Amino acid sequence: MNKIALKVQQAFETRFGDRPTHLIKAPGRVNLIGEHTDYNGGFVLPLALEEALWIAVRPRKDQAVILHSLDYDDSTEVNLSKPQLHLKGWHEYLSGVIWVLQEENWHLTGWEGVMSGNVPQGAGLSSSAALEIALIRAFSEVSGISWEPILSAKLAQRAESEWVGVNCGIMDQLISACGVYGHTLFIDCRNLDIQQVPLPQGLRLMILDTKTRRGLVDSHYNERHSQCKEASTILGKSLLRDATIFELDDQSTGMESLLYRRAKHVITENERVLQAVDAMYANDHHHLGQLMYDSHKSLRDDFEVSNSSLDAMVECALTAPGCLGARMTGGGFGGCVVALIKAQKEEDFVNCISKCYSNKTNQDPQIISCIPADGASRIDPLTDL
Repeated sequence: MNKIALKVQQAFETRFGDRPTHLIKAPGRVNLIGEHTDYNGGFVLPLALEEALWIAVRPRKDQAVILHSLDYDDSTEVNLSKPQLHLKGWHEYLSGVIWVLQEENWHLTGWEGVMSGNVPQGAGLSSSAALEIALIRAFSEVSGISWEPILSAKLAQRAESEWVGVNCGIMDQLISACGVYGHTLFIDCRNLDIQQVPLPQGLRLMILDTKTRRGLVDSHYNERHSQCKEASTILGKSLLRDATIFELDDQSTGMESLLYRRAKHVITENERVLQAVDAMYANDHHHLGQLMYDSHKSLRDDFEVSNSSLDAMVECALTAPGCLGARMTGGGFGGCVVALIKAQKEEDFVNCISKCYSNKTNQDPQIISCIPADGASRIDPLTDL
């Protein structure tokens, strides 16, 4: 059993005096390419991580939800029969999920649980989506409601957008719910078509955490969302997904340069995702790597969501042994870089990155070697600990 799963089960038994009935897991994610395209109805290419949020759960006979976080050493209790209140921190995600499920007329059962996870928070690896999806999976299990991954992702996105206040797309929630071992998912964020694309043999994805952090609600994330919407309106499109670079150039004289650059990133990024899928099927490793770096330059120069630490990490990655390409990943303004490397060079790559980034920033990076994992799931608790 996973170490964190074992930890939450043991903590549950200590706190509540008996075994949980379910162990729920929902993974974080890293996005190979396709950044800030999801809320523009575009294309993305993420994968689920082994790093995940785990909840040990047992139903209650009343309408209380009692949840303890080992990571925060903090507990909360919510009464399902009363209107939800806006809370702070991780409590807000629980109240948001309850609100959206009740809005959808789910008949919810109370439960008690203990949770913990190892998805780095604020790092652009979707720790919040993992929490949302894990909570929805927990409610579906204890309330006897069939698990529908795509519907659950839609509800989780609504909770984050309408309750928490981040105007996110659906990529993070969808990959946490629907991830497939060994595969990236090519997602059309307008119609939610999903295509499994295997990670080519001989390649490894490395997550390089800069240790810089951002809060999406307090950052410029929502501002970028508004800028994209304004640009699409000028272009006469409901979504930037439908605009071409030729249409954008035709309108360039009547559009302020900032909006032009925002739209240019989204339009060219969608094209890069399509090319990346073709490159993966063709085992064209070098083209895939170049597309990743082109994506980073666009995010840095046109969308302006990188920072000095992310740029330094990309520079380090590109000079490290076995690296084919690298880019910032996630919402931006801090967090992580994802690098594509030759698997046999992993040890040399890690050693080089650690020295290079430390020399540039006086920070020691966290480096995660990732294998695409399955999406949200449940396992039965161990009967004998």
